[in-house]
Amino acid sequence: MFGDLFEEDFSFISNNHCGKGKKAKPRDSEPPAPRDSTNLSGIKNQGGTCYLNSLLQTLLFTPEFRGNALFSLGPEELGTLDDSSKPDAKVRIIPLQLQRLFAQLLLLDQQAASTTDLTESFGWNSHEEMRQHDVQELNRILFSALETSLVGTSGHDLINRLYHGIVVNQIVCKECKNISERQEDFLDLTVAVKGVAGLEEALWNMYVEEEYFENENLYQCGACDKLVEASKSAKLRKLPPFLTISLLRFNFDFEKCERYKETSCYTFPIQINLRAFCEQTEMDDSEYMYELFSVIIHKGGCYGGHYHVYIRDVDELGNWQLQEEEDRLIEDKALIDSENAKETENPLAVLTGILSEEESKQIPVDQLGQKLLEKNGVSWNKKYRKQYGALRKYLQNHPQIFQFSPDENKVGLKKKQKVPFKSDSQGQDLQSPPQKNDVQWNSEKNPATLKDSSAGCHWFDLNDSKVQPIKEKDIEKQFQGKESAYMLFYRKSQLKRPPEARGNPRYQIPEHLLNEMNAANTELQKKRAACDSANNGIDLHLHLSSCYKFHNGALHPSLTWKESVVDLTIDRRKTLGDLRQSVFQMLESWEGDMILSIAKPLPAGLHLYQILDGDELTLDGIGLADGADIFVWNGKEVGGTKVMTGPDHEPVVVNVLRLEEYNEGGKGQHFTESQHVFSCSTKLGDLRRALAPSGGIILKNGSGLDKEAKNWEIFLEEDMKETVKSIGLIDGCSVLVLDSHDQSFVNVSSGNLTAFTYDISWLQVKNFCRMDDEEKHVKITATIETVMSDIKMKAIRELQLEEELANESCLRPVSGNGKLLSPVPEDYTVKEAELRMGSLLGLCHGKAPTSTQLFLYFIVGSDQNASPEMEIVVEETASVKE
Repeated sequence: MFGDLFEEDFSFISNNHCGKGKKAKPRDSEPPAPRDSTNLSGIKNQGGTCYLNSLLQTLLFTPEFRGNALFSLGPEELGTLDDSSKPDAKVRIIPLQLQRLFAQLLLLDQQAASTTDLTESFGWNSHEEMRQHDVQELNRILFSALETSLVGTSGHDLINRLYHGIVVNQIVCKECKNISERQEDFLDLTVAVKGVAGLEEALWNMYVEEEYFENENLYQCGACDKLVEASKSAKLRKLPPFLTISLLRFNFDFEKCERYKETSCYTFPIQINLRAFCEQTEMDDSEYMYELFSVIIHKGGCYGGHYHVYIRDVDELGNWQLQEEEDRLIEDKALIDSENAKETENPLAVLTGILSEEESKQIPVDQLGQKLLEKNGVSWNKKYRKQYGALRKYLQNHPQIFQFSPDENKVGLKKKQKVPFKSDSQGQDLQSPPQKNDVQWNSEKNPATLKDSSAGCHWFDLNDSKVQPIKEKDIEKQFQGKESAYMLFYRKSQLKRPPEARGNPRYQIPEHLLNEMNAANTELQKKRAACDSANNGIDLHLHLSSCYKFHNGALHPSLTWKESVVDLTIDRRKTLGDLRQSVFQMLESWEGDMILSIAKPLPAGLHLYQILDGDELTLDGIGLADGADIFVWNGKEVGGTKVMTGPDHEPVVVNVLRLEEYNEGGKGQHFTESQHVFSCSTKLGDLRRALAPSGGIILKNGSGLDKEAKNWEIFLEEDMKETVKSIGLIDGCSVLVLDSHDQSFVNVSSGNLTAFTYDISWLQVKNFCRMDDEEKHVKITATIETVMSDIKMKAIRELQLEEELANESCLRPVSGNGKLLSPVPEDYTVKEAELRMGSLLGLCHGKAPTSTQLFLYFIVGSDQNASPEMEIVVEETASVKE
C-alpha cells in the first residue's frame, strides 16, 4: 500500500541540494511565497498526500521527537545525502530527509515546504502519491520504517522511548484465584466510536469494566484443570510519554454490506487523568496526567476525503493572532492615538506636563509660552488664544492647579494637587490624571501582548499549505459530523520544555542544517528581490532636450536615436521625486529647472504631452507605464524654439497629391506627392492657404484609408473653420489639391471628383538588398488596384538600383517589431495582398511565391530560441515528405 517504505535502496534518492546526479525538475519561474503572519510553514499537497502532511506536522510539533531524538543523530551515524550515490556508503536516507524537511519547516522562509524528496526516499512514485491512504496505518508503517532505518545507531529505540506502551490482559479464576495474563505492546491505542459518548467512556469500557465467564460460557483454568467461572480485564501497565489514540470512525454495515463513517458525537478532553485505567495506581497524580496537543481531522466519507490537523504550539514557534484579536488591537491603537491627540489638544495637559518636568518649582510665564512653542511647534496665541484667551488669563482661571509667585511673573504647579488631563472645550475638568511623576508625554503605549500567560497554549489549523490560528474551543466542533476527529495525540503533562526552546525554531538543529537553511534563505531573498524587481521595474526612455531640435512641427534628434535616448529602469513603486533624483544623478551637468514631460513618437516626430507633477506620488499612481518615453527639458523651449505641447497640438503628417499634368480621363497614375506636417489644431482655412496660396480646392478621400473609394469629397467653404483634428485628418491621410485649371475634373455642385475612381495613397518600400543602403526607403503612390510587380519596379527605380534586380527580388511586408513576413505574390493587387495603405514593405533578395506556392519558416534543432529560422518555398500540392 505504501510502496517500498521499508527498503533502503539508494538508487532513487534525491540529491538536489548538492546539485549532483539528479534529473532536473521543472521549476516555477517565481520563488515560493514567504511565510504568512503565523510564521509557520505549511506542506504542499502532492496530489493526495494530506494524510502524510498532517502526520508530519504532528511529529514536527512533538518537540521531543523533533529535537531530543531525530536532530540528535549526526552525520557520523546517519551518513550524508552527498554520499548517497557512492555504492559502498551506508546512508540512512529516511531520517536524513526527515531531518532536512523539519529544518525547512522550522527555518526556511516559505509558505509551504515540499515532501517530494522525503516521499522519494520512501520509494513512492507519482501514482503512490495520488492514492488516498489511511493516516492511522501510515503512522504505524512510518514508525516501523524509521526503526528499521535506525538499526545500529543511538536512535534505534527512538520510537520505543517515546511511543511504546504496554497493555496487560488478565483472567482471574474465581475458585483458585490463579491469574493468567498476556502482555501486549502498543504504539497507539485503537478505541471504539460507535455507541460510545466519548474517549473516557471508551477507555472505561476497555480498561475498567470486566468481562465475566459464567453459566454456559465458562473458562478452562490451567491451575484447576477444569471449566470455572472467571473474570477478564485489561489494564495499562506502562504509559508512554506520548499517547496516540486512533478513533474507529469507519465501520461495516453487515446488513447493507457496505462501509460507513461514524459521525455521531464523540467527546475527548484537553486534559485527561489515566489513573483509573492503569494497573499501578499508587503514584502521584502527575504521573497519569496527559494534555492533548494534536488532533488529526478527517473530512469526507469512508471512501475518500481530506485530512488536516489542529496542533498546539508547545514551543510557541508561531505568531498566534485571530482576526478579531487583530481588529481589537487596531481599535485599541486608534483609541490610544485619539487619547494622545486629545492630550496634545488639551492646554491643561500640555501646560501641566511642561511644569511637571521643571526641576525648579516655578518658571516665568514668558518662558512657559516659549516651552509650549518648542513642544507643540505652535504658539499659544496661534493654537489656543481664540478658544481659551490669553495664556496668563488662562493660568489665573485655574487656581486649583497653577500657583503664581507674589509678583505674578512666575508660575508653577500647586503642591499635592492632581492635575486634570482631560477637559471639555471650555477647559472644565473631566478626569484627574496620575501623579505628576507618572505622566508620560508623547510616548506610545505598548499594545496588548499577543501571548497568553500559559506557555504553549495556542492552537493552529495546519491544512496542507494553509496555516491559520484557532481557539482551543474550536476543537469541540470536531467532536462529530463529516469533518471530525480521527486521531488524538496526548503528551505527558510532566514533560516540560527548557526556556531556551521557547520561541526558538533553531533550537537543537544540527549546525550543517542551520548552514544549509541560512544559505537557502539568502538565495530565496535574492530570487524574491530579482522577481520583485522584474515585476515592479519599468523601463523608461529618457529623451534629452540638448540632443533634439524642433522643426516641421515636431522634435527630431540632432544625433542618432541611440545617442539621444538614455534608458533607465526604476521601480514603479518609487515616487516621481525619486525618478527626478535619479535623472539628476545621471545628468550631472544639468543646470536650471528640470521638467519631465510624457512624450510619444509620432510619424511627424516626437511630441510632448502632460508635465509629470507631484513628487510625492508613486510612478504607478501617476500611471507611468513600462516603456514610456520621457522628455527632459526646461518646460519652455528646445534649441531656442518654443514648443507647443498636449493633444491639441499633435503634429499630423498629411500626404499631399497634385496632378502632374492636365490629363482628362486619366486613372490617377500621374501625380506628384509630398508630405506636409500640420498641428491637429490648424484650421482648414490655414491649411488651404498653405497648400494652395493662389486659390484652389482641396479634396479628401471620403471613405478613409482602408476601404475602396469610388469618389473624393471636396472640403466646402463652411469646413474652413474646422480643425485638422475635427475634420478627421490623421497621419497618412491623402488630400488632393486642385489648382484653378484642374477644377474641371470636379462637379462643384455635388463636390465629387468625376475623373478619378481609385483610392489614391502610398506604400513605403525599404531597401534590404544592399546593407549599405538599408536605411534608405521611398514612398510609392499606389491604389488598391495597383499590381505588386509595378510597385516593385517603381521602388527599384526610386532607389536607383539596377533593373536586373527585378528578377531576383521580392517585396515582403515588415511587421511592427521589424520582422520580415512572407513575400507577396507579384501578380496580386494591393487589395488582394491585404495591405493597408501606408504599410512598410521590404525589397529583399529571393523570388516571391506564385499564387500556387506556399512560403514556410522552419528551424533545425530542439531549442526554438537558439536555432536560426530558415525559409523555404514549396508547391501547395507537395507532400510533407517532399
